[in-house]
Amino acid sequence: MDPIADMLIRIRNAQAVRKETALVPYSRIKMEIAKLLQQEGFVTHALRKGRKTRKSIEITLAYQENGAPRIHGLRRISKSSRRVYRGVKEMRQVRQGLGTAILSTPKGVLTGISARKEHVGGEVLCEVW
Repeated sequence: MDPIADMLIRIRNAQAVRKETALVPYSRIKMEIAKLLQQEGFVTHALRKGRKTRKSIEITLAYQENGAPRIHGLRRISKSSRRVYRGVKEMRQVRQGLGTAILSTPKGVLTGISARKEHVGGEVLCEVW
């Protein structure tokens, strides 16, 4: 099973039932994705909990004032069966600039906008809007 897709589905399911937090098993790449979601304002907090083999990420979900979730959609782009890579010139906006793409680049896990600023391409992990 794909661990990043599992993380995205856990976030989507938690927001569907209006939970405050979503718990995800810890890995470094998932923690970097959660930090980017926090920087972009899609989630409130992303904290590492536990020790050694019991580590997990507690993601505090963000909601708008009317109660609607801030994340309207999540989509896994690059899968284990089909890897998707994009260069700097091939990167495009997500939902006319309302969303963001998350990439794994040689300079770390970056959003699409920051990857363009750093002038690097990479594997497109997911899109969030």
